[in-house]
Amino acid sequence: MRINRWHILMALGLVAASVALYGLHYLLFHDAHHIWIYLVGDIAFLPAEVLLVTLVLHQLLELREKRSRLNKLNMLIGVFFTEVGTEMLRQLHDTEADGRGLRDRLLIGNDWTNRDFATAAAAVRAADCTLELDPPALQQMRELLLSNRASLVGLLQNPMLLEHQSFTNLLWAVFHFMEELARREDFAALPPSDVKHLSGDACRVYERLIVAWLAYVRHLKRTYPYLYSLAVRTNPFAENASPVVE
Repeated sequence: MRINRWHILMALGLVAASVALYGLHYLLFHDAHHIWIYLVGDIAFLPAEVLLVTLVLHQLLELREKRSRLNKLNMLIGVFFTEVGTEMLRQLHDTEADGRGLRDRLLIGNDWTNRDFATAAAAVRAADCTLELDPPALQQMRELLLSNRASLVGLLQNPMLLEHQSFTNLLWAVFHFMEELARREDFAALPPSDVKHLSGDACRVYERLIVAWLAYVRHLKRTYPYLYSLAVRTNPFAENASPVVE
């Protein structure tokens, strides 16, 4: 930390004020013994005071600031899923060959616990990706990503995301997939080898996208139950999902 001139002046001023007050005390009461008793007692309490301020209060303030940053960060993640993430999940899930096996693990409910979310995320990481992207699906994904390019760039430029490595990695995977799609025009003319390459890029995005979505809705369940209720009703993995409360 840089020490400015006013820091030095303030420190000298406080020390001078302390000396002056002790001197005034002696002039009024002529009791040096009393002064030394309380001076030594105050100095003896300093280590405990430092412990209280630095290790307890500082940790509490740091925890509060961390929670505030996390809430703001999850607002950005919420914008991502509102603008493009949820629709990406729907489109990619529609191309999954064995989607039902994974879908059953992702039907979040109002009674889900942190353990349920952790179990679902572990299942996603362990499952083999079975996306089968045909030309119409690739074209639809291309249009979705390119129409939201500005929003994605804005998210990637936000310095707060530097504190969330996993979500930053997701954005990089999305950007890579978007650039691959943007550089191709006629998906019907692509050879099977290139379709397989694009499917691999899509699988990389899909796994990270699901894990990020699970973490986000878990945050909503803990902090914003009304938004969590909406997420349950509009679950991209649920058949006939609808925001209408029935």
